[in-house]
Amino acid sequence: MTDTTNKTVATWRNIPNLTTISDDAVSPNHLFNNSTFTFTDATTTIPSKFATVSASQTKPNNEFAPTPAQLLNHPIAVVALVPKDAALFLAGAVAGAAAKTVTAPLDRIKLLMQTHGVRIRQESAKKTIGFIEAISMIGKEEGIRGYWKGNLPQVIRVIPYSAVQLFAYEIYKLYFLIFRKYSREKIDELSVVGRLAAGAFAGMTSTFVTYPLDVLRLRLAVEPGCRTMTEVALSMVREEGFASFYYGLGPSLIGIAPYIAKSLPEKYQKRTETSLVTAVLSASLATLTCYPLDTVRRQMQLNGTPYKTVLDAISGIVAQDGVIGLYRGFVPNALKNLPNSSIRLTTYDIVKRLIAASEKEFQTIAEENRNKLTKCP
Repeated sequence: MTDTTNKTVATWRNIPNLTTISDDAVSPNHLFNNSTFTFTDATTTIPSKFATVSASQTKPNNEFAPTPAQLLNHPIAVVALVPKDAALFLAGAVAGAAAKTVTAPLDRIKLLMQTHGVRIRQESAKKTIGFIEAISMIGKEEGIRGYWKGNLPQVIRVIPYSAVQLFAYEIYKLYFLIFRKYSREKIDELSVVGRLAAGAFAGMTSTFVTYPLDVLRLRLAVEPGCRTMTEVALSMVREEGFASFYYGLGPSLIGIAPYIAKSLPEKYQKRTETSLVTAVLSASLATLTCYPLDTVRRQMQLNGTPYKTVLDAISGIVAQDGVIGLYRGFVPNALKNLPNSSIRLTTYDIVKRLIAASEKEFQTIAEENRNKLTKCP
C-alpha cells in the first residue's frame, strides 16, 4: 500500500487458493479511511491465519477539502490550514507573550529597583527603593497603565527570539555532530554536554540578534514621560549612536547561557507532569546564581551610565550599595517565576488543544465532502 500525491493505492500479490473480502474498502478511485480487510480460503469459509495486510490512514484529498463557505461556517477549521510545525511555533509565541504580559508589572518593579541608585543619584540621597514603595510610586504617578509601561518591546521580541533560538540550536547541534564525527568515532546523537553547549550558543545568538529590543524595553520602563518605542529608538540613535542598542551585551551573553542551556535538552522535557516543577526550580536556581549579572546589565543599559565594563559595574555597585546592591529587585523577579512558567505552559496547552480541535473539525468536514462525492453516481 503506497501513499501517492493524489490518493492512496492498495497493491497486493495473488496467493493460490486465497480470496479477499474487502467490504467495498477499495473503489476504483479511493481507498476509504479505516477500511477493514478479511481473507478466507477459496475452498472453505474458515478465515485464513497466514495472510496479513498493512494499511495507513491518509490525509483527505484536495477534492475533499472544505470550501471557503464551509470554513466561514466552521472558523475553527481555518487553523488546520496552517502547517503543524508553524502552528506549534506560534502557540509557543502566544504562550510566551501572554506570560510576559501578565507578569509585566512585577518585571517593571524589578527594573525600577535595579536601576534606582544610578538614575536618581544626583537628585536624591536615597540610594534604594523598596518593593512596596515601587508599587505605590507607579500607581500614584502613572496609574494602572504604568505597570505595563515598556511591555511592548518584550512582547514583540518573543517571536524573533524563539525563531532564532530554535534555528540556531539545530545549526549548532549539526556543527557539533559533524565535529565529533570527524574527530572521534561515528555517532548519530549528541551527548547531554553537546546539547547543553548547543543550547547555550543558541541562547547567546538569539540574545545578540534581538538585544536592541531588550534595551528599548528598559529605557521605556525606567525613563520618565510617555514616549513611544519609535521615539525612544530615534533618540538613542541621534544622541548615543547605534552602539547604544548593545550597551550591557557582555553580561547578557554570560548570564543568558545557563538559562537556555538548562531548558533545551529534549530528553528532560518529555514528561508533562514534571515540566512545571522543573521549569520553576531550574529558573529559580539560574536566577539566584546569575541575577547579579542581570543587575549589571540593566545598569549598563541606562542612558548616561557610568559603567563601561562588567568589572566597573560590579565594583561600582558594591562600593555604592554593598553586595546586596547586586540583588536589588530579586524579590519581584522571584515572584514572577511561578506565574510566568505556569501561564506559559497553560497557555501553550490551551493553544495546542485548539490546534487539535481545528484538525478534527477539518477532518470531519473533509469526510462529509467525501461521503457526498462517493454517493454521487
